Amino acid sequence: MGFLKSLKFYAKSFVFGLLIIVCALYGVVAGVLLRLVGKEEYAQYTVARAFYHSFSKLLGVKITIKNAHYLQTKPSVVISNHQSALDILVLGKIFQPGYTVTAKKALQYVPFLGWFMLALGTFFLDRAKGEKARKVLQTALVGLKTKKRSIFMFPEGTRLASQKLELLPFKKGAFHLAQQAGIPVVPVAVSNYSTIFHSKSRTFNQGEIIIEVLEPMLTAELKTSEDVSQFSEEVRTRLSQKVESIGYAPVKGQQQEHVDDEDDQPDNVLEVSVEIVDESTPLISAD
Repeated sequence: MGFLKSLKFYAKSFVFGLLIIVCALYGVVAGVLLRLVGKEEYAQYTVARAFYHSFSKLLGVKITIKNAHYLQTKPSVVISNHQSALDILVLGKIFQPGYTVTAKKALQYVPFLGWFMLALGTFFLDRAKGEKARKVLQTALVGLKTKKRSIFMFPEGTRLASQKLELLPFKKGAFHLAQQAGIPVVPVAVSNYSTIFHSKSRTFNQGEIIIEVLEPMLTAELKTSEDVSQFSEEVRTRLSQKVESIGYAPVKGQQQEHVDDEDDQPDNVLEVSVEIVDESTPLISAD
């Protein structure tokens, strides 16, 4: 039984990796073409949807979103709990036109994926060089406000990969960025999907990941570094409570409560996503 479970896990993981390569190649082409026609805000969005729909169809994992209309809040800093490599699928579902991500600089040199991310305007951060990272995020800051874009970040800074309903402590970079831009933070709670995908236990099942988008939280009243720290804790508390409330992602065949998916409508554009986002880099403010 253990052998068959491991075999299924590695076979599905191979398909997972293959989809990333295919969508990365598609993303390079789509990104260049969309930039040429002046629609660069659709670049990461179209790749994101392509990855989500192909993954969902081939590997049987569906994502349902509650309060999806909050994702239209732009400009904003969108944050979420960070679980595993399958977060790429989560990004594939929630990305909207005008969204972008940050990524560690090392990913820029990864074949296929790095090319794709570079073509789509991802902000690469060198965690070993804080000053350069701050300059990159200063550029991101200007783009967020002038072009009304949103940036997605994982404030935990690293994947938790836990089978418990918990979050790691938040790093404050995303919140300093939002405060300095004067834009809201949009928290996104993702159900614990270790029941569907968990590499340590070699789990890779079909099922449904539940996402609930919380009401955007304003940053206009934040004046000091202490204000930002308190705000980040408030956001973390709300997100943690919601993750506990949502619970675990049900596997296929398991009885579950239905959640209306406000984003469950035909997409006219195929998309893909890039992944990832390590937000452990110090941002514009030192804290």
